[in-house]
Amino acid sequence: MGLYAVAFVFFALDLARRSARATIPASVPSAVSRRSAATEDVLFVEAGDAGAAGAASGRTGAADAATTATATVTATRAAASGGSGGRSGSAAIARLTSRIEDDVHGDRVTSTSLRVAMVVTIVGFSTHLLADLFRGLAAGRVPWANMWEFSMTGTLIIVGIFLLANLRFDVRYLGTFVLFLVCILLMIATTKYYVPVVPLPPALQSYWLVIHIMVALLATAFFALGFALSAAQLLQVRREHQVAQDKPTQLRFLATLPKSDTLENLAYRINIVGFIFWTFTLIAGAIWAEKAWGRYWGWDTKEVWTFIIWVIYAGYIHARATRGWRGTRSAWLALIGFSAVMFNFGVVNVFFHGLHSYSGLTS
Repeated sequence: MGLYAVAFVFFALDLARRSARATIPASVPSAVSRRSAATEDVLFVEAGDAGAAGAASGRTGAADAATTATATVTATRAAASGGSGGRSGSAAIARLTSRIEDDVHGDRVTSTSLRVAMVVTIVGFSTHLLADLFRGLAAGRVPWANMWEFSMTGTLIIVGIFLLANLRFDVRYLGTFVLFLVCILLMIATTKYYVPVVPLPPALQSYWLVIHIMVALLATAFFALGFALSAAQLLQVRREHQVAQDKPTQLRFLATLPKSDTLENLAYRINIVGFIFWTFTLIAGAIWAEKAWGRYWGWDTKEVWTFIIWVIYAGYIHARATRGWRGTRSAWLALIGFSAVMFNFGVVNVFFHGLHSYSGLTS
């Protein structure tokens, strides 16, 4: 959790840097554009000098014109390059300064704080994975049979899905939200949910424990990422409306994020993947219930909330695909769906008693 907290700080610093970069007026040229303009000026001077030399030498002969033009271009290039090795230090300082200016003006996409945040996140994920494996080895089974183990493995998968998503999409700007959520969940789990290794109840002694809970964890991780994208979409829509109405904006870093429709499309695709996993969670849970209790459905509180979550996300996908519910309406449905997931995890598992009361906590 400490490593994730450090990564969260660096992700937050990156957002602050994005806000500072967004305040730089667009009319101020970056170092790249200034270097390009300087190069064009040199070439213009070379061409002008060569033309002038050619016009002057037209009175004395074509051979003299070619010689004069060549000498002029050579002299100009020598002057532009410094002409001596003694100025190599100044040239190196100029190149270093231009690189720093590029970073300040946003010509470089990846900041130092963002790179550090990703490295620390990967290190934290590796440490988290080892801790989860050691818990499984100590228990002699998969480490997700109670609230402590479910929290530990669930947050691990959330971070893993975030890292994997960056292999296909650049969603590093979501690191602040993802790491904040993970730190909060781990803090609650450490202070409230920790239990020592205990034997499994008879109903959990089945290979369906591996299948059913694993797909539920994967679905939750994708829903968390989709929730972050939908939240960013709502903020981006508000900023775009303010810009369209020439009103001042508050969260300046949003100017460096993708547009709202891009965030919406990506959230939709990720939530579809989560919905597929959640559908299999519902099916696998029904099969497991039949083997454990002799019925597929018993209107247990946990079963009902699992179905409610499925209905919300099914409505989200259907409304956006067929009813044209795009923009803020689809984003709010995604937020409601993930809120139901968190309620199912943090409230139903702990405070509602039934056949699925496997939190491991003493009442």
